[in-house]
Amino acid sequence: MTSVLDQLRDMTTVVADTGEVASVKKYKPVDCTTNPSLVLGALKDDASKDLIAREIEKGRKNGLSPDEITATLTVAVGAQLTELVPGRVSTEVDARLSFDTDASVTRARAIIEDYAARGIGKDRILIKLASTWEGIRACEILQGEGIDCNLTLLFAKAQAVACADANAFLISPFVGRITDWYKAKNGVDNYAPEEDPGVASVREIYDYYKSNGIGTVVMGASFRNTGQIKALAGCDNLTIAPKLLDELDSEEAPLERKLSPDNASGAARIEMDEPKFRWEMNSDAMATEKLAEGIRNFDADHRKLIQLVADY
Repeated sequence: MTSVLDQLRDMTTVVADTGEVASVKKYKPVDCTTNPSLVLGALKDDASKDLIAREIEKGRKNGLSPDEITATLTVAVGAQLTELVPGRVSTEVDARLSFDTDASVTRARAIIEDYAARGIGKDRILIKLASTWEGIRACEILQGEGIDCNLTLLFAKAQAVACADANAFLISPFVGRITDWYKAKNGVDNYAPEEDPGVASVREIYDYYKSNGIGTVVMGASFRNTGQIKALAGCDNLTIAPKLLDELDSEEAPLERKLSPDNASGAARIEMDEPKFRWEMNSDAMATEKLAEGIRNFDADHRKLIQLVADY
């Protein structure tokens, strides 16, 4: 019998939630991602140390600040990853710009230009933006320019609806972080996969998209265990950390497909504007808290990376 991971690959595009070269080589995902959190991990990766050292040295010779070097460093790691995967590399716009549409668009264009200078076309890159109202508006502008976007930190259906309206290429609903919130709120040690609030959220969004012929890719993210992953088998994409990829690869058991466009319920299309978006987010304590927390944490890692560059 083939491994659960190989069976999953037959029904879902598997993405590696890592920027470590060794892991990408080992698991051969279609796509992968890079952001300040993952670049921090890459600093400990022997396969990336020389690249990072060269990039920092080059930036200093060109008179760049630690902040500016950090920006190019993320792209340099992403460029390395494009040599290892056949698909896309998601590259994140600074979390501190999450509430500034114009600044997000400017930064995204700079990322694409930096990749182009390294010989990498925009067709290999996804610009990662937080699913704030402002981030979604930036996505709409960028998609109009042919720059595909990955809307991350997505916790609520309202965000998914707005992202679809903005023609986002891909969304990343965060399964594990949703589950974490409900476990803490309800005093639950664990949820069975079929009762997991994070799994239920992605299933609802997937059904809404397929019911309405929405082409935006649904990529489940932020998994805490393989049970959550198996419960979303058949989702368009799943981005999975190396530890869980290893568990799936070592397990041999039948894997049942859980999601399919053929099983869409026919859910009605929802109209979404800014007042409704803000009201629905305000009404959802989990989504509001986890979005804010996620932005803070991404920004903290970004600032930590800038300090490491400064001290390098």
